[in-house]
Amino acid sequence: MSSLQIQHTISGAREVIRQWLASGESVVLVPTMGNLHAGHMSLVNRARSLADRVVVSIFVNPLQFGPNEDFEAYPRTPEQDQELLEGADVDLLFEPSVEEMYPDGKEGTAVVEVPGISDVLCGAHRNGHFVGVVTVVTKLFNIIQPTVAVFGEKDFQQLFIIRRMVEDLNSPVQVVSVPTRREDDGLAMSSRNRYLSPEQRSVAPGLYATLQQVAQQVQSDDDSLEDIEDWGKRQLEELGFVPDYLSIRERHGLSTPSPSDLDLVVLVAARLGSVRLIDNLVIDRV
Repeated sequence: MSSLQIQHTISGAREVIRQWLASGESVVLVPTMGNLHAGHMSLVNRARSLADRVVVSIFVNPLQFGPNEDFEAYPRTPEQDQELLEGADVDLLFEPSVEEMYPDGKEGTAVVEVPGISDVLCGAHRNGHFVGVVTVVTKLFNIIQPTVAVFGEKDFQQLFIIRRMVEDLNSPVQVVSVPTRREDDGLAMSSRNRYLSPEQRSVAPGLYATLQQVAQQVQSDDDSLEDIEDWGKRQLEELGFVPDYLSIRERHGLSTPSPSDLDLVVLVAARLGSVRLIDNLVIDRV
């Protein structure tokens, strides 16, 4: 087991990594917002097999939170996170402050935007969210200089947008994705699950169950995709969710599918009380 180094400054992290790169070692980055759980640790486990040195970043990024979202309330558990990483063979924890990452404030920073695809689905309900995500990921890539970066598939649209940014900006970073880690009842692991009341937590697995039913209908029914989407939204409302969207898309471009598209994905965002949950499920239409 390697000993975990912790750096809070960009210069400190760069000096550690400079020494690794100078000795010919490769670096993998796992970007997180902390409050680590088994889903995050599955990313770390995958990362360990991809490079010589594993870096985990923890940064709750204000640029991706809207004015009425939960930036201040987002769960922060630094001691617990550090303990998990110490036991997971991670080499470096990069945990900068907001001032370190945005010395001129979030309004005064240059931003990176992937147009079009950032404005649909979650982007239509969280104005500016993906500009914040892509900007901070670009900054982290520039600071850490990883060969590989690991992301979860629960944030399917985010993963797609990051891959597009890497391609469009000719970034040398390889993006590797890891399947969504789920609780025993199917609920996708998320730091926001801790905000669910016991009653809401009992309802929450219905989100994934609805996706599974939607996928079954796409594969077996003659109904139009629009009708199946409408059925899925009604099903969620009957369970007590308030859906932002439930949308079936062509999964390689996230466009509206044509009848000939076989590789699909159904994506959903819905609220239980004040808690916004997202999930997705790949569908292979035959």
